[in-house]
Formats: sequence, structure tokens, C-alpha cells
Amino acid sequence: MVVVAVTGKGGTGKTVISALLIHFISKRGLNLLAVDADPDSNLPDALGVADEVTKTLGEIREVFQVSRDEMGTTDKEQWLEGKIYGEAICECDNFDLLVMGRPEGEGCYCYTNNLLKGVLRKLMRHYDVVVIDSEAGLEHFSRGTISGADYIIVVTDMSQKGLATAKRIKELSKELNLKFKDIFLIGNRITNSEAEEVIKRFADEEGLKLLELLPYDEKIAELDLRGEPVINLPEDSEYTRKVKNIVDVLINLVEAAV
Repeated sequence: MVVVAVTGKGGTGKTVISALLIHFISKRGLNLLAVDADPDSNLPDALGVADEVTKTLGEIREVFQVSRDEMGTTDKEQWLEGKIYGEAICECDNFDLLVMGRPEGEGCYCYTNNLLKGVLRKLMRHYDVVVIDSEAGLEHFSRGTISGADYIIVVTDMSQKGLATAKRIKELSKELNLKFKDIFLIGNRITNSEAEEVIKRFADEEGLKLLELLPYDEKIAELDLRGEPVINLPEDSEYTRKVKNIVDVLINLVEAAV
């Protein structure tokens, strides 16, 4: 079993990449769990399964917050697990999907993150691959939301802010003693050779393994504008071909872990 968390600065395209990775890994005959750990919950739309998601962890958390004082001797952890397994796991055609969602009521959002961590620990053993579309930014590192991941994929674009976030993720992983097997880098929406060289040099200087440089593809924006899932991207596009190369790398990691 291999757990991969996709992270990076907001707006770099990590959900697009997460969705395509999930889509193509799911075609390889592996038992796959997709996790939308971003409160904005865009992954179901990107995968074209938004209508199949009936409950999120955030919504279950709200029900629990309201009713827990009335549960008496009921095992609260067992109650939560039953709700999550029975209502929050979306069984899609070739993969399962768990959506964190955003809590609506009062209270610290850390509770939902802790809930996610606990559920993942029990869920992960049942899958060959877990792909987590992480919250943008850095907070999920300090909260330990993805501390159980084997591999981190940091997505950056051509901006200095994207590269700065990638650098800080590497530094935080070391500071917090997070024992990832490796941290990879993907350059996204690359439009010229100069940007390619900058990202290659950055990866080398920071000790990040560069998985791929993905080109800017206007069809992705067109799909979004039409409200279509990104998995409808043409199979013969350069973007799709390069994402499939990344999938090959991840599949090799899964096979090596067996």
C-alpha cells in the first residue's frame, strides 16, 4: 500500500493533477482510495462524480457535535466510524472517494482534520493506493493531516510564490521530522524553455525529484468553463501523455511496496 499526497500553493493546479492521477491509476486494476482533503472540495467535480457524493466528513462532524451529548453510553468512536463507512465513502466505478468538506457550525476545524487522520489510518490498509488532494498551502503539514503519506508530490507553477511554497514544504518536512519516503516536484502550466530550466535548477538545488514538467493546456480551462470534468481531457494531448508518465512512476512504487 502506497499513500501519495498532492500539495502546493493554491492555484497551481494540484486538483487537476490529482484528478488525472486518480483517473489513470484507477484504470490499472488497483484498489484505489481518493481523498479530497481540501475544504473547497473541488476534486469530485474534477473527477465527474460530484452527484455521487452524499455526505462529507465535515457534515458528519456537525451531526456529531450536535448529538454527542445525548448519546449517553454509546461508543462515540464506533458511531463516527459507522457514519463514515456507511455514508461518507463514495463507491465510484473504479475507485472509492472520501471528501473532507467544510464544517458549517462553530468549533475548531482541527477536529475534522483529526477525524480524517483517524479514519485514514483504518481505511488505508484496505487499498493498494491512496491519493490525497491536500489543502493548499502549509497548514496541513503542521497539523499532521498527511503525516501518514509515503510520498509527497509538490505542484508548482512558474511563479516565485509557487517555488517558495515548494521550498517551505521541503523545509517543514524536515523540521517536523515527517518521514516521507520521498518528495517529488511537478512543474505545471509551463509555457517556455526558460521556465523549464528555472524549475529544473530549483529541483536540483532543493533536492527534490522532478517528476514531470506539464505544459499549459488551454483545453483544461475550456473544460472548466463548460463545467466538464478534467478527466475529459483528450487522451492524445501532451498534458495527458505526461500525466500518464507520472502514473507509471507511481505504479512502479506501488509494485515495489508489495
